[in-house]
Amino acid sequence: MFAPTGSSVRLEEAAALAREVAALGARIGLPYVAATDDIGSPRPMRGPDGRPLAETAFRWLDPDLRYWEDRGFALRAAFIRASRVCAEPFYFQGGRLRSWRTNPALDAIAAEGIETFGVGAAIVAPAYLPGGSIGAVTWASPDADVDTGSVFAARAAELHALALRFVATYAEATGALVGTSPAHLTRREIQVLKWAAAGKTDAEIGRIVSISTPTVRFHITNASRKLGVAGRAQAVHRAATLGYLGAGDPPQGRA
Repeated sequence: MFAPTGSSVRLEEAAALAREVAALGARIGLPYVAATDDIGSPRPMRGPDGRPLAETAFRWLDPDLRYWEDRGFALRAAFIRASRVCAEPFYFQGGRLRSWRTNPALDAIAAEGIETFGVGAAIVAPAYLPGGSIGAVTWASPDADVDTGSVFAARAAELHALALRFVATYAEATGALVGTSPAHLTRREIQVLKWAAAGKTDAEIGRIVSISTPTVRFHITNASRKLGVAGRAQAVHRAATLGYLGAGDPPQGRA
């Protein structure tokens, strides 16, 4: 059975949202849609009948490009690579990727050259979910003359909201989005994990924060248990995806 018990209603909701995604694309002149709930997974999004939504709710420019069956497609697709570095919606036109403001990461991807797979214009809405997974919805047209910039200016917020709702509903329906309260880590556990993320050994962390090495290990073990993972590396990763460690925030010394 594809969906876990009790999730069939949510899966029906996700399928209905998929139809909304397709209908909105048709209205704005970008009728071809590609969607994924997790760009790191080769698993296609499926409807209540178990069939890929790419075959039922959506259609793509090239009917022979069955991207959802190609495990390496996400590694080659520029729109997917861009979704890894841009959490906001962006659009493709004239060989360039643009968003609401200048984005050096998008410029760098465009400078590498974009394999378009027949896309002349597109709007992409990444959907960042709790836990670290990234989904994305792409609305596209083979027509490079579509005034994508104007469509983006008028509808980007609406497209992004719909994409996020669609991807999150699907993730909840399939059990990928955990509906539980996040772990409560202590200040010391967070401090120790921040230093671990910075590459420090247990002994080094102990010297920095003035606690014994066994105590450092105790805090890491406790944090791992609370986070539901095994080991130091997984604890650091999980704490980071939950926002405990910050981005570019240097760890502090003694508490």
